[in-house]
Amino acid sequence: MDSKTLKPSDVAPRAGDPEITPEVVADHGLSESEYDRIVRIMGRTPTFTELGIFSAMWSEHCGYKNSKPLLRLLPTQAPWVIQGPGENAGVIDIGDGFAIAFKIESHNHPSAVEPYQGAATGVGGILRDIFTMGARPIAVLDSLRFGDLDSPRVRYLFSGVVKGIGDYGNCVGIPNIGGEVHFDRGYEGNPIVNAMCLGLMKREDLITGVAEGVGNPMMAVGARTGRDGIHGATFASEELSEDDDAASRPMVQVGDPFTEKLLLEASLELIKSGHIVGIQDMGAAGLTSSGAEMAGRAGNGVVIDAERVPTREPGMTPYEILLSESQERMLVAARKGHEDEVRKILEKWELEAEVIGHVTDDGFFRIVEGETVVAEIPALPLTDGCPTYTREGIESEEIARLRDVALPEADQPARDLSEALLAMIGSPNLGSKRWIYNQYDTTVRTATAVRPGSDAGVVRIRGTRRAVAATTDCNGRYVYLAPKTGAQAAVAEAARNLVCSGAVPTAVTNNLNFGNPEKPHIYYQLREAVQGMAEACQLFETPVTGGNVSLYNETDGRAIYPTPVIGMVGVVEDVDHITTMGFESAGDAIVLLGDNTNELGGSEYLYLFHDLVAGAPPSVDLLAERALQQATLKMITEGLLASAHDCSEGGLAVALADCAVGGERRFGVDVELTDALPIVPLLFGEAQGRIVVSCPADHLDAVLSIAKDHGVPAKRIGTVTEGAEAFRIRAGEHRLEVRVDALRGARTQAIPARMDAPPTSEPEAAE
Repeated sequence: MDSKTLKPSDVAPRAGDPEITPEVVADHGLSESEYDRIVRIMGRTPTFTELGIFSAMWSEHCGYKNSKPLLRLLPTQAPWVIQGPGENAGVIDIGDGFAIAFKIESHNHPSAVEPYQGAATGVGGILRDIFTMGARPIAVLDSLRFGDLDSPRVRYLFSGVVKGIGDYGNCVGIPNIGGEVHFDRGYEGNPIVNAMCLGLMKREDLITGVAEGVGNPMMAVGARTGRDGIHGATFASEELSEDDDAASRPMVQVGDPFTEKLLLEASLELIKSGHIVGIQDMGAAGLTSSGAEMAGRAGNGVVIDAERVPTREPGMTPYEILLSESQERMLVAARKGHEDEVRKILEKWELEAEVIGHVTDDGFFRIVEGETVVAEIPALPLTDGCPTYTREGIESEEIARLRDVALPEADQPARDLSEALLAMIGSPNLGSKRWIYNQYDTTVRTATAVRPGSDAGVVRIRGTRRAVAATTDCNGRYVYLAPKTGAQAAVAEAARNLVCSGAVPTAVTNNLNFGNPEKPHIYYQLREAVQGMAEACQLFETPVTGGNVSLYNETDGRAIYPTPVIGMVGVVEDVDHITTMGFESAGDAIVLLGDNTNELGGSEYLYLFHDLVAGAPPSVDLLAERALQQATLKMITEGLLASAHDCSEGGLAVALADCAVGGERRFGVDVELTDALPIVPLLFGEAQGRIVVSCPADHLDAVLSIAKDHGVPAKRIGTVTEGAEAFRIRAGEHRLEVRVDALRGARTQAIPARMDAPPTSEPEAAE
């Protein structure tokens, strides 16, 4: 059908479609005012299919209607940013003609009702976001949060998510190089499942998701469309209830990693072939979002014939076809006359490619069913015209009171200090996660330089001396107690983790996981967290190139902790600078960079021993953090350090334990602390702006000199001792001493014991 002959009057309700009533509108997640706005845009009552399209595109998941005004506060530009927000992924220049595409995405709601497929398809979706930019995925990371492991439901969700991540990623053949796992009752009802991916490309291979060239064919590529995942974007933009599991399962997509691998190779070959001008994943909102966004970016329109879309189930309606979120599918804008070449490439990889429409010049997103027009909507109102809201934000009085709660006496430990350390290092949050990441392939493609377990994962760039480091970080307790400070701490910790690995912090992708923004105290958390993130990213010169917003993470009105996860990447200029956290040699000096403070609020110590999430979280001095980053990097690039490790959750004693038993070899320590501080915050407080480094004794003066030049507090606090010796810390009249093998045993059995799973039988390896 010639799209230019179509007029609005040609659009009529489809036989069998429901009547548009207030109840139907509400079921689509649209408010009365939003529906009135749709009617004004259309100049008429929308059809059922058009209502479904608006519902998906104006959902929080696709339209960012509660977050877009806040996201404008974030810095997004720098000389090394090639592609910022608005595309499938951000892209940065890393030198030598190479670029990295990277992004983080959430699959929280699906994982709450179907953990295996929810997590698996989350991995699949983020991979597609990367290779649609023309980049080959080279690494994935995951940021996971669950309720306490005492809950059978939490153990079920956690096991399913870990298996889903492992099975999908392992089958596609992308190494998992790191991430984080946290357990806290604040995530009891809604797990957080965020997946991050990095891809490598030559700068000239960049392609974007645009429908350019009037008359160019639009082609559906990859798997066929089914009924799984219909209205997944709307589902991800509303609260859950405890009775939602069965009803919501059809909205969860089903993944096929083997098809994903074929689609990855086919897409990269298509991009290099020159036969296409644009490509986009049919992700959230499926064909609707990919078609509308590709048209909107180019300022063009598209016409799509629902009858031509390859389906795997008979009798699918245009509504179902447009809103399905079946996995492993792409929408491609091909060059006119090159359709057969596109098909041949897909056939080589045993996949389908079918022309389903073409690019138009009238700016409409138009859907036909043979000769019948079933939807005709201006493309830009679907993408750029989503209503946005700046809401009232008021801090919760309850949370404000929590900051002022009287904390336990800081100079009276809950138990013997040695026992306390073993309990801390053996807790699910601080113990080794080896038994989890041993289920993932961490070294496939043979470029992994630092596996999971250190401060950041590192991947070498073949043919160069460079490497790329990546990390994910956030402490939801901090953000809950003080959103702005907590978000700044998340950015600062991510930067410290990269620096400890020898990388220059370069750019950020973020995942904003929050509750219902229509509630004033939740909107306050979101607003303050974004402001804190913006200030930190601006000062650290780490622009935000994209990310994801996941709101409405609530079950029966109970929200998660606000959790703005920071995915940060950094560039290691020379692979000789790659540094890990484990001590290297007995006799090395142990140096603390930064100051210990009398701060205990929001700590793991309070949660573990007093069942408290309270107090003011640690303060953040962004200027001091930047000086610390610069000083540590100089020490590393001058070859002075043997190890470096960020001091964060669990405090100084836990950081020292990580360094002692978390590397290739096990060591003891002989440490003496002279700070005039109460013993509990001294050992277990989570003061920010600290890094534990070790160096040969003859490098100590140079290390201290660099710290002084940068205005960074630094002092030798001890010595690395032989592995057979004890782990000893002295602080005034206090003594902490444990056997190294006991320390290691407590650390490695933390989660398996809670899961009633046997410990890993694999040989001891680097964390």
